Amino acid sequence: MSAGEIHALAERAGIAPGDSVLDLCCGVAGPGRFITRQFGCTYLGVDGSASAVDIARERAGELPCRFEVAQIPPVPPGPFDVVLLLETMLAFADKETLLQGISRALGPGGRFAFTMEEGPPLSESERARMPDADTVWLTPLREMLDCLQRAGLAVRWSEDFSPSHRAVADSLGAAFAADADDIAAQIGRRALDDLLSAHRLWSEWVRDGRVRKIAFVAERL
Repeated sequence: MSAGEIHALAERAGIAPGDSVLDLCCGVAGPGRFITRQFGCTYLGVDGSASAVDIARERAGELPCRFEVAQIPPVPPGPFDVVLLLETMLAFADKETLLQGISRALGPGGRFAFTMEEGPPLSESERARMPDADTVWLTPLREMLDCLQRAGLAVRWSEDFSPSHRAVADSLGAAFAADADDIAAQIGRRALDDLLSAHRLWSEWVRDGRVRKIAFVAERL
């Protein structure tokens, strides 16, 4: 996501000074640190990677950010004013359990801001083409809306970010290819080839309408 898209999503989620924000699967917390700086909220970022959390802590500096190393689910207990899940809904095969946990972590009127890759589940041939296909669990829009409803979460806003998502995938793919030798020296040629293949596939699928990238804000009822 671009900084402008992150800012717009945070605004739609109604993040305000002093709000408590939980960021699930935060990674190095680039979006989370940006939101904390821009909106004056308090922030807890959670990720399963200890090395990513170490980087996030170092880069947060004096911002009011806390970080924990943990697998999701379970979702940390709240209540929180806002829960974020950016760019990682795709990795959860069991979205029902995840959404129930997020709902419990929100107080009444709390907001869940997230992005998802929308589309039918991958076919066997598509799974064979996609590197790390065990982390790619596409969900049709109707199924996601039904899961949200069962979790007591009502969609208040959504926007299709597919064109910008494809542009980012193309830009990253080109940057990785341009630096291929240096990247391969650090992570290995096989990992680089998988990285390039995945970005090409996402660009192709978004171009053809096979996948859409959608941002949402849902409110806990």
